[in-house]
Amino acid sequence: MLSRLTRLPRPAALAVCAVPVLALFAVAAFAPLPFVIAQPGLTADVLGSRDGKQVIAITGAPTRETTGQLRMTTIQATGPSTSVTLPELVGDWFDTSRAVMPRESVYPSGGSDKEIEEHNLEEMTKSQSTASEAALGYLHKDPKDVKVELNLADVGGPSAGLLFSLGIVDKLDGNGSGGDLTGGSTIAGTGTITASGEVGAVGGVALKTQAARRDGASVFLVPAAECSDAKSELPEGLRLVPVTSLTDAVDALRALQKKGESVPSC
Repeated sequence: MLSRLTRLPRPAALAVCAVPVLALFAVAAFAPLPFVIAQPGLTADVLGSRDGKQVIAITGAPTRETTGQLRMTTIQATGPSTSVTLPELVGDWFDTSRAVMPRESVYPSGGSDKEIEEHNLEEMTKSQSTASEAALGYLHKDPKDVKVELNLADVGGPSAGLLFSLGIVDKLDGNGSGGDLTGGSTIAGTGTITASGEVGAVGGVALKTQAARRDGASVFLVPAAECSDAKSELPEGLRLVPVTSLTDAVDALRALQKKGESVPSC
């Protein structure tokens, strides 16, 4: 003989089914996700000083005083071990002063916070060495005779390579006529650099343009491959100049100071 099954009223059945679904949504909403939240970070004038030391110190060749600024730019992101949840991502997704980025795009090395910090500082040290090589190669100066010391190792990552190279060129040569490469203006930018002077993409450029404008820059040198990203949240009053090499960057800075000269634009 079959027993009679008790059938719940439809509203009650739906309520019973909704409980586990809501529980799943609650778990998903507060589960850590593989993203970081980034915002404009600090900028630093590579032609100036930091902690009482010149950022670029050169021996073995005459240098000259510079009047403008070349500001390297950074982003500031939540740490690799910081939990970012869905409500936080939704809240920051529509905030133009912040960006939601895949964790691996900011912390490709993985590992603990300490390991990532050590990796980034190592990358910066390598970047500084390569930047010196690129600049001295551009100026046809022998690295055995001219020694360059860069004092900005506490800012991690390789994305300041282009600005370091430009700073070295400016201190040693300028535009070949005794004037600053900057023309006394505040120039900012970003980009990796190879020993042969090729400029590479870095990521986070839309946030870096905001940092640059905040700190007084009127021109931003951007890797040409990232023009569209840089334009997406471009602050008013900041001019984008795309570059693919150190030569491009120097030529563009020279052209900016001459009326009638054509300057590349994104």
